Amino acid sequence: MFQVSRVYKVEGLGRGGLHQLAESSLRIHSSLRAKPELNMSFAGLNDADVAAALAACTAADSFNHKAFFAKVGLASKSSDDVKKAFYVIDQDKSGFIEEDELKLFLQNFSASARALTDAETKAFLADGDKDGDGMIGVDEFAAMIKG
Repeated sequence: MFQVSRVYKVEGLGRGGLHQLAESSLRIHSSLRAKPELNMSFAGLNDADVAAALAACTAADSFNHKAFFAKVGLASKSSDDVKKAFYVIDQDKSGFIEEDELKLFLQNFSASARALTDAETKAFLADGDKDGDGMIGVDEFAAMIKG
């Protein structure tokens, strides 16, 4: 959750001549924030590999997470880089990747990427959620990528 405040300067109010009027805070849910292109660039992923992986799954129901991990090079990254990727995907910073975050998985690589279909999302979740809690933890995510 982000908090945005504005402060306005208003002249000619009261005896002091200059007062500040603070606008009440506006709360914006984190899922509405702008996502920069290629959030995963910190992990040393090659832009061309990411673009090719995204192009390979533009059609609905064409996403395969194992193939995607291999194409972008995430499967060959260090465990620290994989954990960094996990924390980018965990948009609400809960320590778990939930179904709604998986649905927007591709947008972590490009803001213009499509959302996963319900079938793709459920298959992705089923493969990663080894303890059956309906979420993917950091260790489950690392095992899914490396496995």
